[in-house]
Amino acid sequence: MNGYFRLVNGEKMSAIRLIPPTEGGKPVELNDIVEYLTLKNYASDLPALRRAVETAQIEETELLLTTQPRYPERECYKLTITPDKMQAYAKFYAPSVGGENMTPQEFVQDLLTRGVKCGIKKEEIIKYFKKRHYCEDILVAQGRGPVQGKDAYIEYKFNTDKKAKPTLKEDGSVDFFHLNILNHCNAGDELAVLHPEVPGVPGSNVMGEKIMPAEVKRATFDYGHNIEQSEDGLKLTSMVNGHVELVDGAVFVSDELVVENVDNSTGNIDYEGNVQINGNVFTNFHVKAQGDIMVKGVVEGAVLEAGGNIIITRGMNGMGKGLLKAEGNIVAKFLENVTAEAKGYVASESILHSRISAGSEVNVDGKRGFITGGKVCATGSINVKTLGSQMGADTIIEVGADPAVKARIKQLQQQISEDMKTLQMVQPILVSTKQKLAQGVRLNDEQIKYVQTLVLANEQKSRSLEASNKELQELEKQVGNPMDTVVRVHGMVYPGTRICIGDVSMVVQKTSHYCRFIRDKGDVKMVPF
Repeated sequence: MNGYFRLVNGEKMSAIRLIPPTEGGKPVELNDIVEYLTLKNYASDLPALRRAVETAQIEETELLLTTQPRYPERECYKLTITPDKMQAYAKFYAPSVGGENMTPQEFVQDLLTRGVKCGIKKEEIIKYFKKRHYCEDILVAQGRGPVQGKDAYIEYKFNTDKKAKPTLKEDGSVDFFHLNILNHCNAGDELAVLHPEVPGVPGSNVMGEKIMPAEVKRATFDYGHNIEQSEDGLKLTSMVNGHVELVDGAVFVSDELVVENVDNSTGNIDYEGNVQINGNVFTNFHVKAQGDIMVKGVVEGAVLEAGGNIIITRGMNGMGKGLLKAEGNIVAKFLENVTAEAKGYVASESILHSRISAGSEVNVDGKRGFITGGKVCATGSINVKTLGSQMGADTIIEVGADPAVKARIKQLQQQISEDMKTLQMVQPILVSTKQKLAQGVRLNDEQIKYVQTLVLANEQKSRSLEASNKELQELEKQVGNPMDTVVRVHGMVYPGTRICIGDVSMVVQKTSHYCRFIRDKGDVKMVPF
């Protein structure tokens, strides 16, 4: 317990008694005594008082203050409020001998009178009044600081970092053809979530004055077309398949991707919508789009696959490895050393040493309008100005059957051949085994297991052979009875060019002009326009 002091009031004198600390408590402080005596209008001999304080560190001592009689003093306290008004401390002083103690209720009421209105710590006060300890600061009121709110923020569900990050291969090398720069999205995908601001809660100091929290920042969505905002305004959802990006804080979804070139700066492109390339597509790159692909420059030895059309304004030199595949049409100024497959038509000003396949027709017209070398196939007609070449380049023209059908026929023929080989090997063994069993020959477990495997293979290949033959017969009917197909040459056709219509063909023997090739009575014939 700390040391403390109390007044002793008699009929002919007043003194101050100093009590030493116990059990390691702090000794009474001179400043507290001087302040108290000044408050109570007692004169004091400071040197004598200082000596008394030093003595009181060891033993109880008294110091005469006056020979004038004084009334007893009640228990009192000194109130200290911190500069920020967040804490109030009371330091209690003992009543004079025979003086009255304060009550908790009296003390609390006095605090209110002195302006301490909030955060009064009644439990601490009651604890003090149950076991008093003087000359010690006791926290009797504690202000409540404000609860700071949270700023609103937007959580984006896609990568907002535009820096290209190449894909790492299994061997640790970098694949610069796959830079992962596109954020693909589908209709219904969640793009962004708005987390609203959380307002702060005001606090108050011990005097009851409000302490306002810092203002919180609000946030709102900024977005473009093809995006839907939820009814509660907290979510953005894509309305189309395409790609999403963040531009100057705004979310944009487009079903058309526009790039300058397809090269090391973009890597390969795999996109849900349309792709427009304002420049060129360089060798070894791959562009895949669910919609159309438009290239305003040239395409080198690259691969383009479109769920719609492919349009190449300045043409393509595939360098023997370029590939075009379109579910729709293919239009290019020129096609050289290219493999091109279109479910619709193919249109170009010239086709050179390429393999072209069209689901409907191939049109090669314009100022040059030639097909030289390679193989050009169409289900319908082929229209060309110049066909073949004076140099005798192998040029094959096929019409009258869907190229996909002919490819399937070739696949079925190969499958039938393989199935027949398997059956020719398996069936003699099965016949021999059957004869042995009829003669009473017994087989061991390994032989039985082997025969069971052969029986299963025989059944599977027999079913496969039957199905393949049936499908082959149907497809051969289509090839054997082509539609009204024709090859039209509006200029010149050179010798050595092979014309195939359906399952029949002919080789052009001499140079001819302005002619048509048709199927007539099982042969391909050249007739005038």
